[in-house]
Amino acid sequence: EEDPREQEAAKHDLSYIALDGNIGCMVNGAGLAMATMDIIKAAGGMPANFLDVGGGATTEKVAAAFRILLSDAAVKAIFINIFGGILRCDVLAEGVVQAAREVGLTIPLVVRMEGTNVDEGKGILAGSRLDIITASDMLDGARKAVAAAGRRS
Repeated sequence: EEDPREQEAAKHDLSYIALDGNIGCMVNGAGLAMATMDIIKAAGGMPANFLDVGGGATTEKVAAAFRILLSDAAVKAIFINIFGGILRCDVLAEGVVQAAREVGLTIPLVVRMEGTNVDEGKGILAGSRLDIITASDMLDGARKAVAAAGRRS
């Protein structure tokens, strides 16, 4: 039987696979998603899912992905790792802020993004006044997510 989160993800054209960990992952691109899961493990954590939002993610798609992650009770922290090429960092940031406000962010959120419009994206996150932890690179993000999840377990 398919996981209800997987069914919901399919409706939004998201690639989602539930796993046993406690760190929710939102990434663009299957390769980066696999690398993100590996680096979370290397940092001493366990990924709660594989979630690829794809290159053409809209604000709505990012918000849907966020809601799916938050619907998993095992998730104690979220790590968003985006390389913005086609998916611009400002669009990602708008989706994250919108979803966090809609759903009510109750767990730590770590965001690492690089690429197109990254400064605008970081500005949107900072200006949101939400409790978002920014990361300078992938390993920094993984370490921060693992530490944040550990404080919540």
